[in-house]
Amino acid sequence: MKELKSLQEMAETIRALYASYEDIKLLIEMGYEDNDASMVKEIEEEIGGFETMFEEIRIRTLLSGEYDSCNAIVTIHAGAGGTESCDWASMLYRMYSRWCERKGFSIQVLDYLDGDITGTKAVTFEVNGENAYGYLKSEKGVHRLVRISPFNAAGKRQTSFASCDVVPDIEDEIDIEVADDDLKIDTYRASGAGGQHVNKTSSAIRITHLPTGIVVQCQNERSQHHNKEKAMQMLKVKLKLLKEQEQAEKVSDIRGEVKEIGFGNQIRSYVMQPYTMVKDHRTNVENSNVTSVLDGNIDLFMNAYLKKTMGSAQGAEEGQQ
Repeated sequence: MKELKSLQEMAETIRALYASYEDIKLLIEMGYEDNDASMVKEIEEEIGGFETMFEEIRIRTLLSGEYDSCNAIVTIHAGAGGTESCDWASMLYRMYSRWCERKGFSIQVLDYLDGDITGTKAVTFEVNGENAYGYLKSEKGVHRLVRISPFNAAGKRQTSFASCDVVPDIEDEIDIEVADDDLKIDTYRASGAGGQHVNKTSSAIRITHLPTGIVVQCQNERSQHHNKEKAMQMLKVKLKLLKEQEQAEKVSDIRGEVKEIGFGNQIRSYVMQPYTMVKDHRTNVENSNVTSVLDGNIDLFMNAYLKKTMGSAQGAEEGQQ
């Protein structure tokens, strides 16, 4: 039913695109026949709407990866920069939350760790929506912020970093056996804004996979048992992706390269001082309206990344055929 709904929406969009195309042709013919220059503005508006709709279809056709239709699990970690980076991590979380609101996606926080003074040390949340992973996989990597720090009494410009990791929430049973001896399981008290079970019972779970060093955490459920189930599911997804990466079959499409959260490794820079500019270093796409980007208007960067990576992958596949 989920696939059927998606196909029906795509068919409706394509029909609307054809209708818009015919309307534009008709308006141009009428403009020529009547020699009416006042119709130019109306035609330009119609063309603008057509281009937006066409771009939407083009992007959706690029979301054809094995896991693109899945929900996404996003983890944000503060990096080099102390309190400033914790504040930056919370700003990134807000940015993705606003983007999800615009897309009509829902968010469920799985784990949250406050910063020592302010902001967020780490947050893991699940994004539920059509092609959530397909869109958000473009956000994997280190994000760099340059601004005059509100936490610096001297008012100096400061650079801080935060990392974003994205994995698909694969709902099917994952056929991976994990030995108990390979796991270190810690329990701790859930933290958060409130709730009957917060800070009262050790229901939160942290699982460390000793051979790989992968760490997953979950604290959103009321019971330790349910938190452990969710954490194990997240761990199996990461192990599955790691296995595929080691086989070198889907390196760029699935997990990407894990980099240190610091200088020289950023995928995108958000500069607020001495000028305003957001630049994606993978596609060289820029936007001078930093406030708009931090309010969740990041489709420009996502779409450019999809065109570059998925478009080239499809072209290579067609060439092999």
